[in-house]
Amino acid sequence: MARRRRAHELERVLDANALFATAYGNVGSSIYYALGLTAGIALGLTPLVFIISGIIFAATAATYAEGTVHYPEAGGSSSFARHAFNELVSFGAAWAQMLNYVITVAISVIFVPHYLSIFWEPLRTTPWDVIVGIVLTWVLVGVNIVGIQEAAKLNIILAVLDFATQLVLVAIGFVLIFSPHILSANIHWGVAPTWSSFALAIPVAMIAYTGIETVSNLAEEARDPLRSIPRAISWVAIAVFAIYFTLPWIALSAMPVVKEGTRFVTQLGQDPPHGFKNDPVLGLVENLGLHGFVLSAAKVYVGLLAATILFIATNAGVIGASRITYSMASYRQLPSVFRRLHPRLKTPWLSLIVFAGVAPSLFVLSGQVDFLGRMYAFGAMLSFTIAHVAVTALRVRKRDEEQPWLARPNIMFRGVNWPVFAIVGGLGTGVAWLVVVVQDAPTRYAGLGWLAIGFVFYPLYRRRLGQPLKTTVRAPVMFVGAQLEYRSILVPVAPGYPSDEAMDIAARLARERGSRIVAMTVIEVPLDLPLDAYLPDQVREANEQLDEARAIGDSYGVNVVARLVRARNSGRAIVDESVRRGSEIIVMGGPRRFRFAVGKRAIFGDTVDFVLKHAPIRVMVAAGSAAS
Repeated sequence: MARRRRAHELERVLDANALFATAYGNVGSSIYYALGLTAGIALGLTPLVFIISGIIFAATAATYAEGTVHYPEAGGSSSFARHAFNELVSFGAAWAQMLNYVITVAISVIFVPHYLSIFWEPLRTTPWDVIVGIVLTWVLVGVNIVGIQEAAKLNIILAVLDFATQLVLVAIGFVLIFSPHILSANIHWGVAPTWSSFALAIPVAMIAYTGIETVSNLAEEARDPLRSIPRAISWVAIAVFAIYFTLPWIALSAMPVVKEGTRFVTQLGQDPPHGFKNDPVLGLVENLGLHGFVLSAAKVYVGLLAATILFIATNAGVIGASRITYSMASYRQLPSVFRRLHPRLKTPWLSLIVFAGVAPSLFVLSGQVDFLGRMYAFGAMLSFTIAHVAVTALRVRKRDEEQPWLARPNIMFRGVNWPVFAIVGGLGTGVAWLVVVVQDAPTRYAGLGWLAIGFVFYPLYRRRLGQPLKTTVRAPVMFVGAQLEYRSILVPVAPGYPSDEAMDIAARLARERGSRIVAMTVIEVPLDLPLDAYLPDQVREANEQLDEARAIGDSYGVNVVARLVRARNSGRAIVDESVRRGSEIIVMGGPRRFRFAVGKRAIFGDTVDFVLKHAPIRVMVAAGSAAS
């Protein structure tokens, strides 16, 4: 094993830093369209709107941190709702998330040509932005069907570069053009904007923060979610809020609110060719007080960076749409055809075509960025509200259970530790959703129509299967030819157990079908310590075990996700992890051990015996060669 480790350079896992960088790459990309869309509605109150939406987002981030720590699996609000309520509510959240991903692809990809207009001006407007956007969408669908992996390191580098660029723009703006006098002159209370427009601008501004679902989806890949996820989400919330707290002040100093005829406007929120709604950050650069070569170089740099970041955000939406579709099909919320993989490429090709290709293209065809932004707000506010309500309900349901980590602030009342952040956040996002529904007719009809399609289809599909609407049902393991196709294999590893043999068996199974292995090790935390206690020696030993497991998997050419779990009982933790991940088989090492008691004999260790007795799926035990 030492030789195998030396021969392989171990890949670093997703820690808090990597989670933050990846999430910021998706959340931070929204500045390139949210700024202009919000300013077009909120005018001089744009900074205040972003502050209010930022407070709501901070509460939402806390909700997602707690929910994701408790259920570190892809699905976000859909997963929280499944555990808090039932499958019908989970479907509603998942269907709203699907709309989020579809609109993520559409709104991100249509802004890519807007920022590339530095090379060809017609790309700023329809029809060229629509044409290029649809072409890029299908290019990414094709790339994901072929199965080319994302360059994770490149994503992290671009996220850091993006954040640094935004900070530099803020710093330059404060030095060259920031003006409190201009900002105060921009404000016309109740007139520009009207109070109804001000209310509508808040949910539209929330599109700046909807990438928080990214951390939930990446939670499956995080090695130590109990410690890394809360940190990563907190850092994302702070970083994004810092940008949205400062950049609108600079932008409105550069492009103040002026009166044209009978109405007030700002170039930041006007349509091209006279305004910069389609490329607000380029508009900021152009009005930053730079000249000559410096201005030209800055425009090319920001245009290329923005286009690249938005292209990556589009790809994240494509991947997210395929993941949520696969998850929904696995829980019998969508037909099993959507979880069927291409026989040669091993990718969910039909999910990608329908939900990452056809659906976004239909929305891009509208060419209306305002409509796309409000549809984004419709789905996001609904999804966020369900998440808040689910986390609050879980606090009530699990009031007597030990919780690994709780977000703050909380209030203890009648035996329940009520989450103030979730209650405040739920009220904020719920009201914001209602504002969008009431005020904007196109969004109301399109959004409610999307929900109607889902809630008509779901009961009909469940009735055809003969399954209740509210019951969680896992789709059975699929057969490929005459063999079972194990898409997800769980392998517990621990010192003293023949984990190498278990990993070898699992890797051979995975290699045949392109499956994924989850290698987990459990740190049993004593009852006198909290579950998130820092245990450096145990963590170091666990990481060594997980590194060995990853090295074995890589030698077979299969994907291994490493997971460190803190629990009171190893057997219970393994069973719970298999259920949470929807694993189809557990492969574990079990040294034969004979223990005589009154009327019974344990063949394997206590942990293996517990898993064999309680696991709801197949269990394969690999005994060590000496024992066998």
